[in-house]
Amino acid sequence: MEFALSDLDARQLYKLMTGTVVPRPIGWISSLAPDGTANLAPYSYFNAVGADPPTVMFSGGLREGLLKDTIRNVEASGEFVVNIVTEPLLAAMNHSAIDTPSGVSEFELAGLTAAPSLTVEAPRVAESPAHFECVVSTVLEVGANRVVFGRITHLHIADRVLLPNHKIDMERLRPVGRLAGTSYTLLGTLVDVVRPSFNPAGDNRLRRDHD
Repeated sequence: MEFALSDLDARQLYKLMTGTVVPRPIGWISSLAPDGTANLAPYSYFNAVGADPPTVMFSGGLREGLLKDTIRNVEASGEFVVNIVTEPLLAAMNHSAIDTPSGVSEFELAGLTAAPSLTVEAPRVAESPAHFECVVSTVLEVGANRVVFGRITHLHIADRVLLPNHKIDMERLRPVGRLAGTSYTLLGTLVDVVRPSFNPAGDNRLRRDHD
């Protein structure tokens, strides 16, 4: 089926996009409100941007015409923390997505520990094995969305998920990915695929087996 953008409303387009751009990593963003309330919310419009400078991004839209607490906090404070969601934290992450009034801490609602950060005032989720402390580098307004780019200023990585040479053990990290609706994906079968090198003297076309 073909879909012309003119034939789709925003909700229909959202469902088609989030159902095909999968799985998406989850940025569990913690921030500090101006009144000192520790805020925590998951964002699946999240990813790494690059390592030089070390930068991540997340994007949030409007709720009932207003910016979400996380976006307001980040714009006001200029900082945030990305916490990585793992299998044991799936229920807590989901609970932190509850639509709460401003001034209510999702840390408390989800039974999580707000641990101090080293380079920013925003707390981090102590139960998560990996955190990126970030300062805001750019905020872009894209329609009804705010795209926040943050430069990483400090990393916390639990020893139990580290491998030699600064690599991460995926089997121990057990990250969670976002699908569509109420669906998430857990770490399944790992497949290692070595990138080929170009052979100037040979035939570099891919040979595929056919049934």
